[in-house]
Amino acid sequence: MERLWAGWRAAYLETTSDQGTAAANGCVFCGLLASDLPGEETLVVWRSPLVAAVLNAFPYGSGHLLVMPVRHVGDLPEVAGEERAALWDAVHAGVEAVTSAYQPGGVNVGANLGRAAGAGLPGHLHVHVLPRWDGDTNFMTTVAQTRVLPEPLIETWRKLQAAWPAPPA
Repeated sequence: MERLWAGWRAAYLETTSDQGTAAANGCVFCGLLASDLPGEETLVVWRSPLVAAVLNAFPYGSGHLLVMPVRHVGDLPEVAGEERAALWDAVHAGVEAVTSAYQPGGVNVGANLGRAAGAGLPGHLHVHVLPRWDGDTNFMTTVAQTRVLPEPLIETWRKLQAAWPAPPA
């Protein structure tokens, strides 16, 4: 599927490459999470020692968030105990953040487990949190195979970081 604009991709790819995206395991997510760059440059919205939330660099729509373990792990059964609880808590917080920031009509939450299931980066488990609206699939998607993205990624990052819920006391 084509995108209507993509000028930010070059800067994003240069930034992640410069920070060791091709780290020991070659994982773009591990490279982003290991970076010392600020979140505005890596698109990391929030992180804890166990899990993180990163903007999807190639979003389906505005607010498309990826929640993942910090640890390089590719399969859901490998996530257990405290890490599993932290992952689900972060997914919950991500839904709260996209709901607060975008007031969508609904939210998709899901994971593509394995390449055959549609995972573009199957080596590092991630859960998609995506705000949705009635009619957000329109003629551009259907006829032109093009997605219209109404805001730059940095604006999405600002909105989601500001809306990220504070941890429970």
